[in-house]
Amino acid sequence: MKYKEFLEGKSQIGGQYGFDPVFMPDFLFDFQKHLVEWSLVKGRSAIYADCGLGKSPMELVWAQNIVEKTNGKVLFLTPLAVGAQMQKEAEKFNIETSRSRDGKLNGNIIITNYEQLHNFKHNDFSGVICDESSILKNFDGKTKHQINIFMRKVKYRLLATATAAPNDFIELGTSSEALGYLGYMDMLNKFFKNDMNNSSTGRYRGETVKWRLKGHAHKSFWRWVTSWSRAIRFPSDIGFDDTDYLLPALTENDHKMKVEGRYQEGVLPMMGLPAHGLKEQRDERRATIKDRCGKVAEIVNNTNDFSVIWCNLNDEGDLLEKIIPDSIQVSGRDDDDRKESKLTAFSSGNERVLVIKPKIGAWGLNWQHCNHMTIFPSHSYEQYYQCIRRCLRFGQKRPVTVDLVYTQGDENVIFNLKRKQNQAMEMFNNLVNEMNNSLSINNTQKFENETEVPQWL
Repeated sequence: MKYKEFLEGKSQIGGQYGFDPVFMPDFLFDFQKHLVEWSLVKGRSAIYADCGLGKSPMELVWAQNIVEKTNGKVLFLTPLAVGAQMQKEAEKFNIETSRSRDGKLNGNIIITNYEQLHNFKHNDFSGVICDESSILKNFDGKTKHQINIFMRKVKYRLLATATAAPNDFIELGTSSEALGYLGYMDMLNKFFKNDMNNSSTGRYRGETVKWRLKGHAHKSFWRWVTSWSRAIRFPSDIGFDDTDYLLPALTENDHKMKVEGRYQEGVLPMMGLPAHGLKEQRDERRATIKDRCGKVAEIVNNTNDFSVIWCNLNDEGDLLEKIIPDSIQVSGRDDDDRKESKLTAFSSGNERVLVIKPKIGAWGLNWQHCNHMTIFPSHSYEQYYQCIRRCLRFGQKRPVTVDLVYTQGDENVIFNLKRKQNQAMEMFNNLVNEMNNSLSINNTQKFENETEVPQWL
């Protein structure tokens, strides 16, 4: 073994498990061709491309390459209701796909939703795609484990999402594990320090930071992430032209309501004070449902155009559907077929107002026909970002307006969202910087002399 090879192995960087493209259609933009080619050569990879940059055609071309190269099948996993949209995209690009929920292998590229994975067998497929892969964190442990196990047994693998969680390094580790690289615990032990028992543990408004990058590991960590992933917010992030990918303006309006907040047994209402801790915040939200929903109804009923209303509680959704006459609600009570039917009705413009929870509809859906939404904010920046990007995406022709409706008790939630937004920007900056600098040891140091590594190593 040469010393350079030894260092490459220790860095966990490198490894090409794929092949050169055998199918590269003209409908892809140059930057999309570049990403597809890289992911095919890599064989097991993640593409973190922002909303509207064309993940769907890239995924479809990747799948078609696997089919033509291996004469095998590809399983295309999507969030609920995105499957129908993906099949329409495939028809537009003249790539043959089929949908299956019962495990029947009725084509070479088979689209199904994550919840139906248990109906399929890994040895029937040469490739697997996880569309909007960041949604995996929303599944219970059993389902997430099932997806990871399934992926690890398929030769060619692709993860695609717009938002790799900026404040959740474990998600990056889980993605790495599913692709066959470092497991998330191995990743944490290699690059991070556990501050759980450290008296100097940092806190953000009550949220404990348990893991932090080791001081010497910042550059090596991001270099490792970019060895199996690509992150792109604009084509210029990887050296291409942005002309066709300029977004319209975004206006975010804060509607901070001063209402009587949470009650505690035997204690007067705590008025005008931010809620501290999840319990107080939940109490605040339940105590102010009527006021907050009334404000949303006032805003939406005075808007003649399409609107999306993002809520978090069943009681919020039920009340909003009642007081906004031309609205439909997609809720957890609906079965999969009914959810998909309602989402399709709104996506096609047959319904004006959609009431929905982020965990149901914040991933993968394209609503460029709509340029207005209201949001009850939560601590999840990823959900907030994904909600906005259902409408604010490349292809949107009009400015987008977002109305945030909250009470004084949710001030800490807004603070937390801003903090996570900064973390997201930092993560993407790190990923992009590393992509455009040295992505492997080969590009950073040249070792001229061959050195024998001791056998005990």
